[in-house]
Amino acid sequence: MRAIILAAGRGSRMGAVTDDQPKCLTEIGGRPLIAWQTAALREAAAGDITIIGGYRQELLEPHADQILENTRWADTNMVVTLAAASEILRHHACIISYSDILYHPDIIRALSRSKASIAITYDREWEKLWSDRFDDPLDDAERFEAQDGYLVSIGAKPSNLEEVKGQYMGLLKISPPGWQAIENHLSVIGRDRADRLDMTGLLGGLLQDKIPVEAIAISGKWCEIDSQIDLDLYRRNISEGANWSHDWRW
Repeated sequence: MRAIILAAGRGSRMGAVTDDQPKCLTEIGGRPLIAWQTAALREAAAGDITIIGGYRQELLEPHADQILENTRWADTNMVVTLAAASEILRHHACIISYSDILYHPDIIRALSRSKASIAITYDREWEKLWSDRFDDPLDDAERFEAQDGYLVSIGAKPSNLEEVKGQYMGLLKISPPGWQAIENHLSVIGRDRADRLDMTGLLGGLLQDKIPVEAIAISGKWCEIDSQIDLDLYRRNISEGANWSHDWRW
């Protein structure tokens, strides 16, 4: 099992924190985000780790077995970053990770056991985390539903909590047949749409193409960092020794 970390963007919502480094080099709990990710992946027996960079990618080199580049990182979205690793994805099953999330190795183990061509993890206890991060958890949530272990709906802003059966976390597993299906989808929608496509949009498009996506439920033990508010919240929880459901550390 190989691993790919998508780290091309700057993370501009973090403000001055990313003036001179990618967001994934922000420290929390004594380590940069990227070091937590690579440690969890290796703890879960992932093999070579490839980081796909863009903004200040030279700073990421110490953390990876291989660095690839999205040369158009400033003008494209996450799916184009992932496509920079197409040669790897055509030949190897890979765990794909966003670079601004933190997770326990058990989540990677659960994902790696999937036999599906494309699989994701989702958090059924998302509301606990979102309620800490936002005054209204619906402010940043997306519609999500899985049935019988497979994704049936993702994306779009929900109007109520009943439309949110979990939250996608930014972790995927893609096998070579799954990547072939993704490449076929991208070729149909064309370059302009592919350039703007985020991962949630891709998953929604695959559902429209009747491509099955396994959805693996987990409960806590992860978090994402979108803003300085998130960073301050998690640092405070760590410093206070809080026993919180989304503590990713092991």
